[in-house]
Amino acid sequence: MSLFSFLGTLEIGFIFGLVAIGVYLTFRVLDFPDLTVDGSFTMGAAIAAALIIAGVNPYLATICATIGGGAAGLVTAWLNLRFNILHLLASILTMTALYTINLRIMGKPNLALIMEPTVLSPFAALGIPDMYLKLIFIALVVILTGLAVAYFLNTQYGMGMRATGANPRMAQANGIVIKEKIYAGLALSNGLVALAGALFAQTNGFADSTMGIGTIVVGLAAVIVGESLSGSRSMLVIIFSCIIGSLLYRLAVSAALNADFMGFTTSDLNLITAVLVGLALIVPQLRREQRARKAAAGGTL
Repeated sequence: MSLFSFLGTLEIGFIFGLVAIGVYLTFRVLDFPDLTVDGSFTMGAAIAAALIIAGVNPYLATICATIGGGAAGLVTAWLNLRFNILHLLASILTMTALYTINLRIMGKPNLALIMEPTVLSPFAALGIPDMYLKLIFIALVVILTGLAVAYFLNTQYGMGMRATGANPRMAQANGIVIKEKIYAGLALSNGLVALAGALFAQTNGFADSTMGIGTIVVGLAAVIVGESLSGSRSMLVIIFSCIIGSLLYRLAVSAALNADFMGFTTSDLNLITAVLVGLALIVPQLRREQRARKAAAGGTL
């Protein structure tokens, strides 16, 4: 793997670290399986690209993209809470609708940002090579966001959100407004995913209507890999484990694609993803079974 490919892999890994944090918030904190992220990732890219091309400041465009993703999360929560639509079905409905909405936002299937200003443009005068500048900027954004989310989850409001996912009845009995926490959690989750989409579009120079396909699988893979590495209950450790899981996942995919003896090509990406996610799910289960057998054997002695 060349240095350029390695740095590019880390860059994408950090970007999808934001997706992993968003997926962790819904799947683990709220216990709310949410497939909206496939659409909100593209929505973030579409809004940012369309606004930048229209002459809007890239930072303002990125903020608007994040808000747009949060609104998509609110729609999913509304469908589930107001009309009792199953969470998976509600998120699929929103995701499906977002495909058309994203096309409307962009006006065509893809937009190019190669000649447009981006969030990186103000730092061009520093003279740092582009491949290093993008990685440093993205890494700082993701790390700061991770710190902010970990802090939020340790606040009284954040702990109320965690309690909502852990035991809704007990949380409600303690005066926590369940619906409010679900609305806030899905908005925050999809806002982070949309932020990732906006950054991806600006660092890679394009936004495409199909770029969000499979985002949920990548996010889950990162969360699962991160959880398998960390047994800590500290929110700070867990959040950063998700980011590390995203980096390791992207490195594993890149290594598989660059291993000539395996014969993989970019068209095999979905197969590689499925195998890696499967291994991430199977290996911890095998370890638990092995520990259980050892404990049972020790008890019979």
